[in-house]
Amino acid sequence: MGNGQTDAHDLRHLVSDSPRIMVVDGSKLVRRMIGDVLRKQLPAVEVVACAGLAEARAALEAAPVDLVSTALVLPDGDGLQLARAVRWAAAQRYVPVIVVSGDAQSHLESRRFTEDVTDYFDKGNGHQALATFIRGYVMPEPIPDAHVLYVEDSRTVALATRRMLQSHGMQVTHVISAEEALAWLRERSTGDDAPGVDLLLTDVYLKGELSGRDLLQAVRGELGYGKRRLPVLVMTGDENRVNQMGLLRDGANDLVLKPIEERLLVTKTLFQLRLAGIRESGIENRE
Repeated sequence: MGNGQTDAHDLRHLVSDSPRIMVVDGSKLVRRMIGDVLRKQLPAVEVVACAGLAEARAALEAAPVDLVSTALVLPDGDGLQLARAVRWAAAQRYVPVIVVSGDAQSHLESRRFTEDVTDYFDKGNGHQALATFIRGYVMPEPIPDAHVLYVEDSRTVALATRRMLQSHGMQVTHVISAEEALAWLRERSTGDDAPGVDLLLTDVYLKGELSGRDLLQAVRGELGYGKRRLPVLVMTGDENRVNQMGLLRDGANDLVLKPIEERLLVTKTLFQLRLAGIRESGIENRE
């Protein structure tokens, strides 16, 4: 994994009608109950049940998963350690990690949740609600009228990609340079509806002085938009692991490998839009 090469699981997110979902909890009864309700909501799901951190690590080494649900407290560790293990095992492929806790809000407020954790779920809401919550990640529903700012200097590529997104009900504003995108965002940064768009989708290499990475850094730095306030998906054909990790460290929510696969792009876009939409239900931006 550390030789600079990518493999089939690095960026090509496992988009499948038969998702593999890891459920980690020290209670055999809880694992069984969560697995049962998941199978009712997702008939083709494969549930990978693990009693603790060691079992989960072994399962991750054996095969990739599409999502991990874990208790915060485990017999041999905790959910945050598991989240870090998932990130290590998955490399650049983004795997949602949901921490289930009876005291999730206080952990969130005290900043105990790290970038490795995608979201939390209050176990007081019950296993049925948890299964519905998970379904929203692995099989996201369309989000009508979601607005995407798309940066691509190839008009041929842009036309095809715009059609992909628009065919799933998204509104797309296309610009051809990082400079134009930054000006667009700056113009709307002081309005009541800032940032004026729901998601930024950008290529890395663009004509002009600024690259997609420069744009990403400006969004996170100058404009101060966190990952939920303005999700950023970066499209790249660069298979260099160091460069990929650099984009993630600079604040990219996720990467999409070129050439673009429609289902992959749409799934990742809807996933990030759903995360961003959570703040509308009263959960504060965690960035």
